[in-house]
Amino acid sequence: MNPVMKNRLIGCIVALVLFALDQWSKNYVTKTLGINEIGKSMELLPIFDLRFTRNFGVSLGMFEATSPEMRWGLVLVTGLIALVVTVWMLREKLLGDIIALSFILGGALGNIKDRYELGYVVDFADLHFGDFRPFLIFNVADAAITIGVVIVLARAFFMRDNDDKEVDDLMNTKAADAAESK
Repeated sequence: MNPVMKNRLIGCIVALVLFALDQWSKNYVTKTLGINEIGKSMELLPIFDLRFTRNFGVSLGMFEATSPEMRWGLVLVTGLIALVVTVWMLREKLLGDIIALSFILGGALGNIKDRYELGYVVDFADLHFGDFRPFLIFNVADAAITIGVVIVLARAFFMRDNDDKEVDDLMNTKAADAAESK
């Protein structure tokens, strides 16, 4: 398997693992721990609680779906975004770019599944410092999407020159592998 295909396969595996981890964590919190109603919570640390909430919107609760039509519209739009991210990921060559996109894809799939099945996204992670909450209540999928976006932006702003050299190295390796196989 050539290095580019290996990187893409790794990206697909990372996306699936993040999707599975997101779904497992939501199931664990809501079913195993029984934190499945608004107002239920469990303190884990003085600065971190498990607190059930339903997110009917998208990022930061914006574009809240207040009707079935809006719900399915959000499913459609987020599904299209996930498709674009998948195509983008499968076109990339460098592992750093692919991993960043796989984080976004895995998180998006987890939230899409919730919205499709439940009509809302289950959020439960509540990081707080007293009454100060630097984030809204979130889930593993939200964290993965945020980390992926930060990596994409950081690589776009700080890594482009190095990435061009890596692409050249990958292409030279691919050409050398092809020449050896003849």
